[in-house]
Amino acid sequence: MGVEIVAASVEPRELVQEMATKAGVKFPLAYGVTPADAELLGSWWSDNHDGHIQPTEFLLGRGGTVLGAMYASGPVGRISPDEAVHFIEGRERRG
Repeated sequence: MGVEIVAASVEPRELVQEMATKAGVKFPLAYGVTPADAELLGSWWSDNHDGHIQPTEFLLGRGGTVLGAMYASGPVGRISPDEAVHFIEGRERRG
């Protein structure tokens, strides 16, 4: 498919590396996301529980064009792996 996955977390480097090792993650993980980073992405930064970023997901095409985006304000509404694959395969079929 020629797809790359990248993820980011507010957690510090050590915690992100530990999680990645335990989970067997093989894709790049950024760490230390700040409220300023969240604002650049258009993400919602919660004021409760000492503040945390809500999920923000993008499907990018060649050249960085945003083909799909999902912004959440809670645990519902995330892009599943199956949905992402279906979307990407559909785009590839259409050229």
